[in-house]
Amino acid sequence: MLYWTLLFVAVAFAAGVLGFGGVAAGAAGMAKILCVGLLIYVALGAASRALRPAG
Repeated sequence: MLYWTLLFVAVAFAAGVLGFGGVAAGAAGMAKILCVGLLIYVALGAASRALRPAG
């Protein structure tokens, strides 16, 4: 998921530099959604790891 987030950030940056504002906004929005999803996934994984009984 991190790969896709970074890919969309790169697309947004490239589109912004080339003057494609609509594409840049769409790619940035998708990157934001993926980043939030990644953070939730990591937080849930850390919480489940911390709550798992030892052994």
